[in-house]
Amino acid sequence: MALFDQISKDIVAAMKAKDKVRLEALRNVKKLFLEAKTAPGANDELTDEAALKILSKLTKQGKDTAALYISQNREDLANEELAQVAVIEEYLPKALTEEELKAAIQGIIEETGASSPKDMGKVMGVATKKLAGRADGKAISTLVKELLA
Repeated sequence: MALFDQISKDIVAAMKAKDKVRLEALRNVKKLFLEAKTAPGANDELTDEAALKILSKLTKQGKDTAALYISQNREDLANEELAQVAVIEEYLPKALTEEELKAAIQGIIEETGASSPKDMGKVMGVATKKLAGRADGKAISTLVKELLA
């Protein structure tokens, strides 16, 4: 089942269960999915790959927002934000461990033939596509720098 359809089905389930946090998070996700589907050039389609990018972006934004709330001593708002992030993360593929990420990046470096920090852009392009939704961009960048140095 496509991610878009799964989210729509889960919104109905959240309404029936009267789960406000889940419902709010999923409605926000569906809104962004619909915007992506109707964007110029999207041909009224949303691939699961594009959907995963949206979900990972939402989780990153949610975590950043929660950190901001915590720094301003607003634990109540931070907890709400983190609860929504937890709902969204259920739809993302399992994140890679540090060892798995390192092995994947080493494989990409060998595949691209990169040998120096000058080749970082080449490696990052492939890595961000292959590891989308499974690893944070910052973590990928840090490891690529470390391995190419």
